[in-house]
Order: sequence, then C-alpha cells, then structure tokens
Amino acid sequence: MKPVAFHPLARLLHWLMAVLILAMLFVGVSMVSDLSPRHTWLVSLHKAIGLALLLLVLVRIGVRLSLAPPPLPDDMPPVQRWAAKASHLLLYGLMLAMPVLGWGMQSAGGYPLPLQLPALLPHDLPLYALLRQAHGWLAYVLFATVLLHLGAALVHGLVRRDGVLRSMWPGPLPKN
Repeated sequence: MKPVAFHPLARLLHWLMAVLILAMLFVGVSMVSDLSPRHTWLVSLHKAIGLALLLLVLVRIGVRLSLAPPPLPDDMPPVQRWAAKASHLLLYGLMLAMPVLGWGMQSAGGYPLPLQLPALLPHDLPLYALLRQAHGWLAYVLFATVLLHLGAALVHGLVRRDGVLRSMWPGPLPKN
C-alpha cells in the first residue's frame, strides 16, 4: 500500500528545516547590512544555523532515500510532475550546497569555524571573494526556490485540493 502522507520524521525535518532556512536567510541579509555591535553575534548565529542545517539535510537525505514519499496525484500533468521532482532536487542541492559553500568560504577567508571544524580549503582571499559572491547569489536562488515551493504547495492545498499539501502538513496522519 502506498503512503498517503510523508512519514512523521520526514515532516518534522521538513518543517524544522523550513523554519531554520527562513531564519538563515533573514539573518544572512541582516548580517551583511549591519555594522553595529550585533554583527558579530549575527555572524555566529548564521554559522551555527548553517552547521545545524548541514547536519539536518544529511539526515533528511537519508530519510528521503529510506522512506517512500506519497505518490503525486494521478491527474497531474507530466510537466508538473517533472517540475515537482526537479524543484525538489534543486532544493536538496541548495540545502546541501549552501552550508558547504559557507564552510569553504569561511575556510578560504581564514575565519574561525564553529566547533573548531577543520578548514575545507586553504586560506586564499581571491577564492574567499569568489565563494562569498557565489554564496550570496545561491541564497537568492534558494529564496526564489522556497517561494516557488510555497506557491506550488498553496496551489495543491487551496486550488487543486488534491492532498499534496496535507501529506506534508504537521499533525496526525490523514486517514486512507
């Protein structure tokens, strides 16, 4: 029998990461535009959330590979099925790439890393500048992808009413 909803662990990881990703995006924007004394605190918070997201996305990938998601509705057009799968792959790629890129950027910049993590890259200021720019641009791509994901979820929940949004919604599992 095919599942009608995502496993509770998958839903918990989804919503926990959604909150952390939104927090991370807003902290990141605040951090780069704030030169007040709280700048250092924002940078530390950004690094801590980034490390938490890296660990969570690794767990989430394992959960996704081991627990089958519910199927998409049978009446979804093929192009929408493709878009759903492609956008999820993009989201997972960005959720993995962003913290690794941030870690590499901090390493190349010679900045201290949380929990005394090892440097991923040697100290190299031109590389740091390149990675910083890439990290910033990918943050915009992540934000746009999250907005598209949210829009698609709302279409499923409010327009199509096909159970896709409900399958990831927190709370008790829907009845078959």
